[in-house]
Formats: sequence, C-alpha cells, structure tokens
Amino acid sequence: MELSHSLTLNEEAYNQIPEQKRPVFVFEWLRFLDKVLGAAQKSDIKGCQKKLVEQLTAHMQHSPGPPTRKLIARCMATLFSVGDTFLLFETVNKCNDILKNKDDSPSFLPTKLAAISVVGSMYEQLGRMMGRSYEETVQILLKSLRNAESQMRIEIMITLEKVCAGMGNAISNVHKEIYKSVRVCLSDRVMSVRVAASNCLLEMLKHAPFLYTTELESMASLCFRGFEGSTYEVRCAVANLLGNLIAQTQLYQQANGKSLAATQTLPSSSSGNKLRPTSLDEALGILMSGFLRGGASFLKGTGEMIKGSSGLNREVRVGVTHAYVIFIQTMGSVWLERNMQTFLVHILDLVANPKAASSHVDAVYSRKCINFILRSIVGKMLGEKAQSSACKELIHIVAKQMNSIDFNPENAKDANQETLFSQHLLVCALQELGSLTIGLGTTAQNLLSDQSLNFIDAVCAVLVHPCLAARLAAAWCLRCVCVAVPSQITPLIDRFLDAIEKMRSSPDAISGYSGALAAVVGSVKYSPLGVPHTKGKIIFNTAEELLRTASQNSRLSLNRTQSGWLLIGSIMTLGVPVVKGLLPRMLLLWRNAFPRSTKELESEKARGDAFTWQVTLEGRAGALSVMHSFLLNCGELLTDDITRRLLTPIESALAMLINISPIIKSYGQHLKAPAAMVRLRLYETLTLLPSNSLESSYTHLLRMLMEPNRKADDHLQPNSASGSGALEHDPCCLYRPLSKSEQCPGPLPLGVTVIDTSAMLFGNIFSRVSNKHRLQMLDHFGECIKHAKSQRQEAVQMNIFTALLCGLKGLTESKSSIGQEDVRKSATTLIINALVSTNPILRCAAGEALGRIAQVVGDSRFTAELAQTSFDRLKSARDVVTRTGHSLALGCLHRYVGGMGSSQHLNTSVSILLALAQDGSSPVVQVWSLYALSLIADSGGPMFRGYIEPALSSGLKLLLTVPQSHVDVHQCIGRVLAALITTIGPELQGNATSICSVRSNFLCACAVMQAHSDPLVQAEATGCLQQLHLFAPRHVILSTLVPTLCRNLSSNYLVLRKAAISCLRQLTTREAKEVTEHAISIFTDDDGLLSEYGLMGMLFAMLDTESDPEMIKNIHDTIVSMLQMLAADNLSQWLSMCKRVLTVASESEMAAEGLKIESEADEDDDNAEFHTDESTQTHPAVQPRWMTRVFAAECVRRIITTCEQGNAKHFDLIAAKDLHNRGDYLVLHLSDLIRMSFMAATSDSDQLRLEGLKTLQEIIDKFARVPEPEFPGHLLLEQFQAQVGAALRPAFATETPSHVTAAACEVCSAWIGSGVARDLNDLRRVHQLLVQSLSKLQTKTNSTQLYNESMTTLEKLSILKAWAQVYIVAMLSNGSSPANHVLKKLKSVQNSFSAPSDDEIFEDYESRGESLLSLVQPELENLSRNWLAALRDYALLSLPPEYSSQLPHDGGAFSTPDTINSSKPHYQSSWPQILYAASLWLNSGGFELGLKPTTTSENDMNNSEAKTQTISHGSLSADRFHLIFGICMESLCSTRSNEKLDCVIACLQSLYTIFDSKWARTTMNKDKELLIELCNVLYRQILTRDSLEVQLLSIEIMKQSILIAKESLERNVKDGNGNENVDDNRNENEEKEEDEDKEEAEHNVEPGKSHVYAVLEVTLCLLARHCPELNPSQTTRLTSDKMMSSQSSNGNFRLNDDNNMLVAFALHAMEDLPSLCTAEGSVKILPTILYLTTGVIQEMATKSIHDSTIVANCASIQAALHLLKTLTTHKYSNDDKSCDEWRKFLQSALAKIIDLTKTGPKDDKKLDEVTMMLAIAVFILHTPKIVMMPTFQYPSINLFRQCFQSDSNLVRLKCVQTVKSIFLNAELKVATPYIHAIAPRIIENLFADNTKTPKDEIELALVLESITTVDSLITLAEPQNQTFRDEFKSLMSQSPELRMKLESAVRNQQQAASIQKTSLETEAENKTSVQAQQPSIKLKTKFEFS
Repeated sequence: MELSHSLTLNEEAYNQIPEQKRPVFVFEWLRFLDKVLGAAQKSDIKGCQKKLVEQLTAHMQHSPGPPTRKLIARCMATLFSVGDTFLLFETVNKCNDILKNKDDSPSFLPTKLAAISVVGSMYEQLGRMMGRSYEETVQILLKSLRNAESQMRIEIMITLEKVCAGMGNAISNVHKEIYKSVRVCLSDRVMSVRVAASNCLLEMLKHAPFLYTTELESMASLCFRGFEGSTYEVRCAVANLLGNLIAQTQLYQQANGKSLAATQTLPSSSSGNKLRPTSLDEALGILMSGFLRGGASFLKGTGEMIKGSSGLNREVRVGVTHAYVIFIQTMGSVWLERNMQTFLVHILDLVANPKAASSHVDAVYSRKCINFILRSIVGKMLGEKAQSSACKELIHIVAKQMNSIDFNPENAKDANQETLFSQHLLVCALQELGSLTIGLGTTAQNLLSDQSLNFIDAVCAVLVHPCLAARLAAAWCLRCVCVAVPSQITPLIDRFLDAIEKMRSSPDAISGYSGALAAVVGSVKYSPLGVPHTKGKIIFNTAEELLRTASQNSRLSLNRTQSGWLLIGSIMTLGVPVVKGLLPRMLLLWRNAFPRSTKELESEKARGDAFTWQVTLEGRAGALSVMHSFLLNCGELLTDDITRRLLTPIESALAMLINISPIIKSYGQHLKAPAAMVRLRLYETLTLLPSNSLESSYTHLLRMLMEPNRKADDHLQPNSASGSGALEHDPCCLYRPLSKSEQCPGPLPLGVTVIDTSAMLFGNIFSRVSNKHRLQMLDHFGECIKHAKSQRQEAVQMNIFTALLCGLKGLTESKSSIGQEDVRKSATTLIINALVSTNPILRCAAGEALGRIAQVVGDSRFTAELAQTSFDRLKSARDVVTRTGHSLALGCLHRYVGGMGSSQHLNTSVSILLALAQDGSSPVVQVWSLYALSLIADSGGPMFRGYIEPALSSGLKLLLTVPQSHVDVHQCIGRVLAALITTIGPELQGNATSICSVRSNFLCACAVMQAHSDPLVQAEATGCLQQLHLFAPRHVILSTLVPTLCRNLSSNYLVLRKAAISCLRQLTTREAKEVTEHAISIFTDDDGLLSEYGLMGMLFAMLDTESDPEMIKNIHDTIVSMLQMLAADNLSQWLSMCKRVLTVASESEMAAEGLKIESEADEDDDNAEFHTDESTQTHPAVQPRWMTRVFAAECVRRIITTCEQGNAKHFDLIAAKDLHNRGDYLVLHLSDLIRMSFMAATSDSDQLRLEGLKTLQEIIDKFARVPEPEFPGHLLLEQFQAQVGAALRPAFATETPSHVTAAACEVCSAWIGSGVARDLNDLRRVHQLLVQSLSKLQTKTNSTQLYNESMTTLEKLSILKAWAQVYIVAMLSNGSSPANHVLKKLKSVQNSFSAPSDDEIFEDYESRGESLLSLVQPELENLSRNWLAALRDYALLSLPPEYSSQLPHDGGAFSTPDTINSSKPHYQSSWPQILYAASLWLNSGGFELGLKPTTTSENDMNNSEAKTQTISHGSLSADRFHLIFGICMESLCSTRSNEKLDCVIACLQSLYTIFDSKWARTTMNKDKELLIELCNVLYRQILTRDSLEVQLLSIEIMKQSILIAKESLERNVKDGNGNENVDDNRNENEEKEEDEDKEEAEHNVEPGKSHVYAVLEVTLCLLARHCPELNPSQTTRLTSDKMMSSQSSNGNFRLNDDNNMLVAFALHAMEDLPSLCTAEGSVKILPTILYLTTGVIQEMATKSIHDSTIVANCASIQAALHLLKTLTTHKYSNDDKSCDEWRKFLQSALAKIIDLTKTGPKDDKKLDEVTMMLAIAVFILHTPKIVMMPTFQYPSINLFRQCFQSDSNLVRLKCVQTVKSIFLNAELKVATPYIHAIAPRIIENLFADNTKTPKDEIELALVLESITTVDSLITLAEPQNQTFRDEFKSLMSQSPELRMKLESAVRNQQQAASIQKTSLETEAENKTSVQAQQPSIKLKTKFEFS
C-alpha cells in the first residue's frame, strides 16, 4: 500500500495489481491525498493540479463506492480551494453533464452519485467562488429528484444542504424551490431520505427566515408527518429540525426586540408589512399541539380536541419530546433560567391535558416523555444553584395543584375528572423533584430548611391525593429526599407514624402515609448513618395493628391490608439485626394469612363474597411480597427450619391458585388482578428459594406456569410493554433496590411481569423435573403455538421461547442433560420451526435456543445434524426469512459448541455466510449473515485463522460498496473485524508480508468506518482501533486517532462517547503523555469552564453531564491513569485544575456579575461581537457538581501519593526552591493544597466534607516535618493554623453527622500530634474541640437520636481514639514510652506510632516548662475509664458466636445489644490506639490507682467502666491487667491472616509497656501457663511476620518474661522459700508450687509445660529466620523474601545492623535460661543453647575466601562469644550435680568449633579466623580442664600459629591481642604451651626488617602490641629469670645500629628529665614571691574545684 502514497495516482502500480484490489488501492491513495492537500500550499500542487483533476474526474466515472466518492469529492474541492480555479467550472459542467445523462441503469448510478457528491463538496468549500453556476446545478438536482431512486435522493439532499451552507444568503432566490422539493422528502418511505431532508432543511433555517416566519406552521406540520412511522435516527433528525425551528422563532424575536440586526431587514409578508414575531407561548403552543395531536392538522375542529385521539401516533409524541429538548438546548441555560417558571408550567400542563392521557398506557407514555424532557433539561443543563431554583418552582407548582383540589365529598363528582388528569402533572413534578434532590445530595438541606418553601409539607400534602399514582410519586420523592439528606429519615418516620395513627379513618391517608413510610424505610440502606434500631419494631407494631384492624371496617379493609404488608416488606430491607427479633411474629403472620390445610382451603371457597375475596387475595399477595423481601434482604436467617416453615404458606398459596378459576367466575373478573398479583408474588418468592425445596409440588407448579402462555391476553402482544413501566403497577418498588441505570422505578404492567417471572421460574425448575414432565411441557408448547392465531400466535411463541431459553440456560448452569431422545426431538422441532418465523425477534430467540440445546446435548453427531439442516435450507432457500434464521442458527451453533466442537463444519459455515454477505440485493440477509460470521470468528479461536484473509477481504469490499444508509450492514462488518483482530492477536505486530497486508487492510477498514456518518459505525471503528492498539501499538497513529476520540467526546450519542472513553482509558495506561499532547490542539478556551486544561479538563467537565455508571467509572479510570503518569511532572496544571473544580462554587457568582456588567457595557457593540458574547452568555458550562468536586479532592490526595512515591524533593522546601527552575515541586503549592482541603471540608456536601478532611489529614501527615527556611526553628505548616482550625470547627457542630465528626477527630489528633503548633495557646483552638466532644461520652446515645446507635458508637470511639493518639504522642515526647525506646534501636525502620525526632518537636514546650501532656492531664481520669470501657466492649464483641450468651443484656459502654454487628467495624478501627494509650496510662501509675477494690469511690462507680464490670481478679488493677493482656493475646492469636501490621505492633507495644511495670510482672507470674502461652504467641509472630519491629518487640517481651521468672526466683530466695542451690533431691510433690505467686526453678523442661522450653522455641524461630541453616527442619522455609534478597552475590548472608542486633538479642536472652532451671534442668537445655550458639558463629563467620574483612566485631558474634563465656563460667558448670554433664557438652561445643577451623575452604568460602580464635580463647580462659586435652590443645595452638602467619596484618594483630589475653589471664599450665608456641614467633617478628618501618597504622599497632605482649611475658617469668643482662649485652653487640639508637634514646631521656627538674624549681620560686605580695584585704568567697 506504500505505492498508493503519492500525490498523483501511481497508474503503473495501479495497473499491475489485481482487479479486486484496485478499489482499496484507490481509496488508500485518496486518503493520503486528502491529508496532503489539507496541509499543502498553492505552489506545492501547481505542477500536478491538472493531472490530479483528470485522475479524480476519471475515477469519479469508474463507479466508485460511497467512501471513495466522498473522498473524491473532498479532494476535488480541496484541490480547487488550495490551488488554481481555472478548471473549476469545467469540472462543474462535467458533473452537470453526468447528471443530465438519461442513463438510469444501476451500473451508471455510482457515477451519478459521485458527480452529485463532488458538486456538493465544491459548493461547501468554495462557496461564493462558484458564482451563479448554482442556478443550473440546483435546477438539475431538483429535476433529477423527481424520478430518483433512494440513494440518489439521499445524495441530492446532502448536496443541496452543502449548496445552502456554502452559498448562504446568496441563493435566496432558489430557497423556496429547494424547500418545495425537500419537504416532500421529509415524509419519504425510505427513512434515510427523511434524515437527509431534515438535515437539508436544518441548514436552510440559517439562511432562509421564511421557514420560521411565514412557513412556520407548515414546517411544523411537515415535521409531525416526518415523525410518523419513523425510526430512531429519523426521530432524532426531525426533532433536531423542529427544535431548531422553534428556537429560531425566539432568537429572531430577541434579535428583532434588541434591534441588533441593523444591517438586515426583517422578512416581510406578501403585503409588505413586517411580520409579527412569534411569542414564546405561541412557539410552545406549536410543540404542544404536536405532542397532543400528533400529525393532525391545526384546522381540525374543537370537537375532536374534546373527544381526544385514542389512536395517537406515539412516534410523533416521542419525536416532539426530543424537539422540546433540542429547543431548550439551543436556547441555552441562561434563557432557561430566565424562563424557568414558564417552561415548567408548560411542560407539566402537557401531561395534565386529557388528550395526553386518553388511556392508562397513553398516560404512562406521556409521563415518560415529560420526565425525559425534565431530566434532559433541568437535570443536565443546569448547575446546582439553578437546580435548586427549579426545585422551588416545582414545589410551588405542586402546592398550587394540591390547593386547587377540593376534598369536600359534596363536590367530589365535579372535581373528579380534573383531579384524575392532574395526577399525572404531580407524578412528573414529584419524580423530577426527587431526581433533582438525589443529584443535589446533602446540599439539598438548604432547600429543606427553607421555612418559606415548606418543601416537606408540600410533598406530604400529596400523600392524601385521591389518586394512587400521585401518592406513590410523593412517597418516592420522599425516599429520594432521605437518600440525599439522611438526617430527614427519622423525623419523617415519626411524622408518618403519627399521621397513620391520627388519620386511621381515611383510606387515602392510610395508603399514602404507609407508602411514604415504606419508601423512607427503603432508603435507610443507602444511608451511611442508618436509623435508631427501635424504629423497625415500632413500624412493625403499626403494620401489625393495621392488619389486625383491617376487618373492623370494610371501607378501610383493603387499604389497611395492603398498607400493613407493604410496611412489613419495607422493614425487611433494614436487614438481619432488625428482622431477627421480629421473625417469630412474622412467621405467625404468614401462617395466619393462608389456609392451614386442604380442608380449610375447601371450606373457604364456600363462604365469602367478591369483596372479602378481594381483601383475602390482596392480603395473601402482601404476605408473599414480605416473604420475597425477607429472602432478598435477610438470606442469612434462612435456615432449614425457617425454609420448612415458609413452605407451608407457599404450598397453600399454590393450591389456592390452582383452583382460583371457579372463584373468579363466581365473583367477577375484577378478581383477576389480585389473583394475578398473588401469582406474581408466589413466583418471585420461589425464584429466591432453593430450587429443590418444592420438589413435591413441581407438577402443580408446572401446570400453573403454563397458564400465562396459554392465555396470552391483548396486553401481552410483542413489545407492547416497552415504556409502559409505572410505579402504580407494583407499590413494593417503593422499598426495593433500584438498578443503577434507573432514575425512578418503572415496574411493567402486572400481566407482563407475571409472564416474565414465570419464564424465569420455569428456567429454575426445568432442569430439576423428570423426563416425562419435560416432554409434556414441550409438547404442550407446540400445541399452544399450533392453536394460536395470527398476532396472538407470535405473543404465545415469544413467551414460550423466553421460558425455553431460561430452561436451557438452567440446564447449562446446573450441568444437566436435556433428557432422553423424545425430549430432545420435541425441543428441536419447536426451535427449527421458529427459525423461519416472520418475526425477527422470534428468529433470534430460535437461533439462540438452537445453540444452547446443542451445548446442553454435547453430542457432535447431534450438532452435525443441526448444522446440516441449516446448510441444506440455506443452499435451497431464496426467501429472506429462511436465509436470516438459518444464518443465525449457524453462528449460534459455533458460539455455544465452541471452535473445537464444531470444527468440521467451520469451512462450510464460513463459505455459506461469506456468500450470503455478498448478496447486495438484500441488506437484511447481509446483516444476519455478517452477524453470524462474527459469532463464529469470536468462538473459532485458532481454528478460524485460515479464514481471516477471505473474511477480511469480503468485509473491506462491502465497506467500499454498500451504501452508507445501510447502517446495520456496516455495524456488523465492524463486529466481524473486531473478532478477526482478536483472532490474530499479538501476531499483528509482526513484519511478515501477509501480516503487513492484513494490518493495512484493518487500518483501511477502520478509516472507512470512522468516516461513516452514523455514530454506531464510528463506535465500532473506535473499538477496532482500540484492539489494534492493544496488539500492535506501534502501527496505530495516535496523532490522528486521539483528536478523533476527543471530538467524539462531544457527541450527542452515548455509544460513541463510551467507545471514545474506553479507548482513551486504554491509551492513557501506557501513553498518557502522548495522548495529552495530541489532544491539546482540539480544545479551545471557548469550549467550557475547564477547556484550558485540555483533555483532562474535558474529562472532568463530562463528569457533570454523564449519568451512565460505566461511563463515569471509565472517565475516573482515565483521569487516574493520566494523573499517575503526568501529575508529578505537571503539578501546576493538575493542581490548578483541581483547585478550579473545588473552588468554582464561590467564584461562579462573581463571574456571573462580571458577565452582567460586561453585557450592559457592550450593548452598542457591532453584530459580530454580539454573537461572540452570545455564545458564552447563553451556553455557559455547567459548574462542577458536588460529585465531581469529591472526585477532584480524591485526585488531590492521589497527587500527593504520587509525589511521595516519586521524588523526595516534593516535601523539601529548600531543595524545591533551589531547583524551581528545573522542575515543579509539591511543597511550593502547599497553600493551594490547604485552600482546596479547606473549601472541601467546609462545604454543604457531607461526602465532600469527608474528602476534604481526609485530604487535610494527608497534608498534615506529609508536610508536618517540613521546616520553614525563612524562619529557622519553625515549620512550614505553622502559618496555616487558622485554616486548619476553621476547617475543623464546623465538623463538631451539634447538627453535623457522626461520620463527619469522626473524620474530624482523626484530623484533630493528627494536627495535635504532628507538633506543628509550637505554642500551646495556638494548639488549644483545636484541643478545645476535642475537649467539648468529651461531653458526648456521658450519654448512652446521641442527643438528637436521628441516626443508628452504631453511629453514636463510631463518634464516641473516634473521640476516644483521637485522644488516645494525642496521649501516645505526648507520652513519646515525654520519654515515658518504654516500647518506643526499644523501637528506636532499629535504624532501618521508623515506628508508625512514634513521630520522628520527638525531642526536636517538643523542645519549645519543655523549654517553657509546658508539654503536650499538660493538655491531656486534666481529662486523663475520664479518658482512662472510657478507654478501658471501650476495650472491655471490644473484648466482649470479639468473642466467638457460641459465647454470645455472655454478652451484657443491656449492651456495652458504647454499644447496644441490637447494633452489635454494625458497631464491630468501628471498634475494629479504633482499638489498637486505645489499647496502647490505656497501657501507657496503666504503666505510668494506673495500676497503683486500682489495687484495692474497696477504694473505688461512689463517683467512680457511676462511670462506664464500673457499670460494666465486677471485680474478678482480686483488684481493679488486676482486672485491667488481664483485660489488656487478653485483648493483646486474642489479636495476636487471631486466625485472621489480614490482621494489619499496625494492630500487631500496637499489641506488642502494649504488652511491653504493661510488663515494664513491676506490679504487672508480679501479677503475670501468678499463672505460669500465661507465660508459656505468651511465648507461644511470640513464636507465632516471629514465624509469620517479616516486620523487624514485630520481631524486635517479640524478643524484648520474651526477655521480659525471663525477667518475670528471675524476679520470682529472687523473691523466693529472699523469702527463704528457696536458695541459690536448689535441692535436686525433691520429689514431685515438693516440686509443685505451694503458692501461686512463687516460682521455683524448672527441673523438667517439657514442651507445653516449661517456660524455658517456650523461650527456647522463640529464640530458635528468630535465629532460624535470620540464619536459615540453623533451621532443624529443612523442609520448612522460614526465611522471608526480604532476607533472601539480602544474600550477597557470593552466596553469603550479610545481615544488616538491625538483623544482627535481633540475633544478638536472641542470644543475650539465652544467657539467663540456665539460671531459671535446676542443675539437672540446665543440663537438658544446655545442648540446645550450645547448638544455637555455635550455629550462629558458623553462619555469621562464614565469608568468601577473597573477603579480608573481620566479622568478629558484629553484634551477633559478640553476643555469641559472650554467651559462650557466660556458659563456661556458669555456676552449674562447677556444681557437683551437673559439672560432669556440663563439661561434656562444653567439650562437644569446643570440638565443633575446632572442627570448623580444620575444614578447609569450600565453595570459595571460609570461616573468619578471628571469630574462631576468639571462640577458642573463651574456652582456654574459662575451661582449663577441657582445653588441656591434647585433642583440643594442639589444633588450638595450630589455629593461633596460622592466624599469626596470616597475610592480613589485622588478623595478626587480633591474634597477638588474643594470645596476650591468654598469657595474662589463663592458668599458667594452660597458657604455657601457647607461650612456647607463639611467643618465639612474636619475638622473631619483632626482629624482622619490615617491623622496623611500619607502613600503616595497623602494622604499627601490631609492633606495639607485640612489644607489650613480650613485656607481659617478662612479668610472667620467675623473678630470678626476669633479668636478661647477658642476653641484652650480646644482642647489643650484634646490632651496632640498635645500640646507637638505644644510647641516643637514653641521652634524650636524661636531658628531658633535667629540663623538667629546672622548670619545677622555677615555678616554686614564683609561688613564693606571689605569696609575699598578697593584699591586706582577703576575699571571703571560697572557690572549690572538684
């Protein structure tokens, strides 16, 4: 295809390629030419213009297809626009000649179409340059129009539109001629012609004023006729025309009224007078007439208006509805706000007109239309402020309407008709009011609190309206109010309960208020705040009372029965906590609602009348609806027993319905509806019950399910139900959940819903019935179809196939077979017969059923038979029905059987479908065959690979030839292409010739579809390009794709916007920067509020107008992808945009005032400027709504997170300022961040307030430590203290919801704990908010009682948590946190509970004698009680369900027994901080306060803790200790693998803190089992947690447990209950503890019983985690991934300082273990200790043979050596009872160490010589008996020799130091062999030449150490041998040089001594002279120097 990329067509290449590929070649050339010409200059094309014109003209006559001719036309026009025009008129004449040609053959048609298209494009682009040639062209086109076929009519319309657009007013002389011709086409039988005609007239509106003046009514009538029998596309096009037509009348009036069109004379009528402008009322009247009368003439008499038009054409009504929307959108939101009242009154009056509601179905349709107008206009065009105004107008309309109703019974007859029709006005107004309130969210509170408006009162007034629809609409509106503003729920519940009680005698009031109450209760699940728990029980009591009193008054029976069950059904939505307690009463109600036996059922048939049966049926329907609601909302309560008890009334209902027909016959047809309602409720209930629960009743149930199919009534005709949904069809929808796509519930009519539900139920049970019953059902279906007639037959078939598909789907899901051969045969016959139905929906259903039955049967032979049947029919049939049905059948077979299961038929299927797709005579066949082909390609997988080329070629050919009016064909081609791209997949990246060709064809096909005028086809193109980008990203050109996608974002079509967003979402995940750059050119500053921010601004703007949930999610994802990749590098832009979104509400008013002033000042500007201003003033962008602002706040937090993960300089002001020119840093925007969070936190929207507070907390957390460089010693955030305080203050107001206050508490604690506020007076602003909130802790529930008790729990716990966090920080700063001191030992980890540099933060406080603790101290007594009470609550709530009986009956301190489950999450999020704070308080004196239970004062007994506890461990302190200890242990033992690390650390810190108290340690020692259990828990933590903090705290706590045991032993010794040498001859009885607080040393170290053993387990676990080779079980991997990654490249572990420290601590802990045992017991643990110690030495000392570093100094080895020393010097090593065993084990340890030294280098590894030397030295010094043994002595001496001979001077130095220690400290008999072996070598080394001139410090140290060692040897010699005079003389004589040095040194020493003596004498003389001259007055002060 590269050959096609040339300016002129490469004719040589063109002639060489095959005929079938030439159209693609030409199309590619034209695409390239179109791009080039758009950017070319005149000089570029001057030389080849003539040739280009010739080539384009020639190809115009080669019968080009639609895409090609469009490109030819555009290229031709662009060519003359850019180049010379000398050939222009010649080209026009050629085109005209082609059009004049009389050849009407199909072969010449494409040429004519091309000529028309070329002419149109030239007029469009060149405009008035075409001169007066338009006259001839227009005449030719109009003349051709008379006899033209449809494609030519479409093309002529398009060309006439372009002529009008290009020539403008210049062709006004032919406008009327064009109009006369085009108006005929507006009602053309071909829909595409109507669309083209509409577009042509729309363009004419801009240039021909007569259309909206003199011809206004004619045009309107024309549009109404255009709506008749129209399709969606036609309705959109004609509505666009009609809406603009009416808008032009008003724009014309505005222009006329302001006299701004000075240069333009007003159009005149034939009499020459200026025409009177059309008023707004008249304009709206035109639309109204169309809405009410459809296409009827305006001249019809009033008689017909009064009678009404029952046969109103609904297409007209829907079309006019669209026109209303277009009209208002064209006028703009500013005009709408000015005319809001007029607009709303007019729209609502429409639906109140009798002609709009001639029947119930018509009324429902009209209401749908009106609500669509209101949603599209008021819901989307207006900002929140204007929407609030609209709400007020709607309230006024509702109130006025209700005031006009006369409730006096005497006048009821006169007012009844008017009231009947006014109900529809109220329904529409209230539904829109509800939708607006939902959109406004909690900001609607301002409307509700407006006393002059009386919002709630006005809506509640409608609850007593005589019509049910109005009452239900009011109830729904109130539900919306409660969803938006949860604080209204409880007051409204109370109000309606009172109203039901006071108005018990009014049936309408009972119905209305109970409906409203049910709706409000249904809203509770959408509220984060809930309602008080008791409300459910109160409502249930009211409902029960209604049911009980229903029979007392026949006038009220029906309403009370319906209302009672409706209320109980709504209570079910409150969930398990409420319903659980009411279940017994409900079961009783259900049992009483139905006959209890067959006998009772028979007897009730014989009694009663029509009315009692109606009440009975309504009651049973209500009971079943409650059952359905119970199953839907409280499934957890459905046990086997409950199911069994439910089945009794259900079976009774089933029996009643089977025999209901005689009753209906006896008492009248009006019982049909209640009977059908019972049937519906029964089906709904059964669909939720387990399928096998009704096995015994399957026969009866199936028989009943057949009835709707057999008795298809008129209202069950195909598609009759579409759009007829209304709330009055099913009042239960008031409390049921609403689907995300719905604004208001619209249940379908009862008859339709019954059939739909029966089909679903049929699907559930079909797979469970026997073969016999399946066959009977299928045969019955066949009989029903056979006996039904005409359209009725279609309805029956439709229902049957719905049920059959549900049944087959059920079989698939349950993996069941369809049954025996007879069942299969019957079902297949049924399906194949329907494949040739004339109804296309039935054919679709049959095709789907055929595929599913093949899937269920799973037999290849059966599949082959089905496929062969379709092959045969397709080969022989010529009719459209057979071809389409069997084409789809093939596609569905492949889809459901899969590629492998149908591979043998693949070739035939594809061949047939490709052939059918080429059938140009029938577009319908093409559509079905292409769709089937796409199914096969989707399911074929690799099997389809060989068919890609022919399928692609066929698709591309069709794209280039099929007329673009056949949209369905192009859409299906897009589906095929998408499937083909998926089939090839990643291979598309390849460079093979075949792949390149395929890829080029795909891109070409996508280009054709992108250029298509229909949005559906464009969406398919976008999807294909998205897939291409997924598999071959390099070959999709973003520079052309991205601008197209951005333009599509502004499309009116949702499908196109969704496709564009989906594609952008994918592109931005990898190429966000490129996408953003390519999108910049598309958006201009005039596009909207956020247009300056490019694509991201456009996406944010879309959030305010889109309502589709999937669309909004994709927009969010796209923005987040862009943010994560771009925000850190473009902070100014992103933060500026978020700031604009968040702060726009306050700025909008100023902007509006500015516009107003500007418009007044510019009134005299010229016409052009007026239009410019008009566009910005009449169509301002919608201000960001609260949901968009919430997302913007989330984005701010994400930006902070992104910056945190990136560059640390984002939080360093000094570095940021230094590098400001080279980048943008977050810290420079801190003021903007604070402002945004402040604006959000103080807004009217609760959700936005929450986000604002979260953002503020994030800012505090991230910027608290940033210093202010301009003011040293101060922090950057200090300047924002006022903003933080102001942002937090509103959250503590009494009316603020609990969850907002809870979030504010978090921020308060973060702010106080951050240390930003240096002055306590500044800090008190925020501190005071927390102090005030403490008053809420005193009450059991919150004061207002608006919300659920769990919200009170949340608020109180949040307050306690905030105080706990403040107290923790205060204690850390005060140095009173023992656990923090431990964690400070870690260098690589920062504890989450301790702020960095605590001393630095609070140094200012302490310098003035103040501290943060002083703020907490006054409240500490109250806080501590509440902390402990909260912890007790949490401990009780943590109990397993089987201990629920132990829970307090009146609830805990902060929770009620009814709201336990909803309160648990709040405790779960708060307890860790409260636990740690309580532990700190207890450790700092809390234990001492509660040691004596009798000291508890009366005031203390009133507190929450004392109320909930009786002392059970001897003292209050003991109870508190066990509470803390128990919670910690429970959490640490928890099987919840998702237990957060912070919780674990908090527990460990708390344990360490309480064990810091000696009293607590004493208490702990009373139960030895607790110590063992504690160690087991610590073992688990070390085993399962990689956190160094966890491991360190665990080891430290273990050491505390050792301390506990040691202290106990010491007390025993001190008290005389034991002695240092425990008697080992004690019998077992003597070894038992005599007193629980006294412990004896352990004798038997047994697993599970020994504390020492448990400690050893913990130690082993830690050592094995850090030294994997120590792990005894090599099959278990204990080492973490992080540890494994720390392994050095040479394969050795190199632990960092923290890991080394942990190993050292573990070894230190083992030093005390022998002391905790008896001598015999110590023998049992000694081998383990020595094994671990030597193992650590081996592991830690192993290094590479090339490594010269000394590892002996690391903490772990030092600890190991110290442990060896402790063991070798332990008292038990010399104890007579154990010394022999100890000696053996120590001997074994030494042997192991010596063996390690003997082992040579292995795998390039060796042991550190110094470590081994030091280890042996420990034994030499402390175990002389062992080391004297020859087996140990000689290897040891050899090691020292080797070390002294080492190449490393450092090793030699360490060796000399070690032997020196041995020489001096060991027993002489032990040291002597070492002296003999090493000393001569040391002396010899001193004589070496290199010793005389040391090269470095180490060599010098070695020489000096050697000398001191030799000197120490002299001291060891016997006195007579210490003089070496002879040896010395001999040595001096042998070395003259040494003698000279010695003599010189002696002389120097003597001289120095002489000088020193002289100076001392001189100093003494000076002192004497000073004393002689002392003054007479002496100082009394005595100076002393220490």
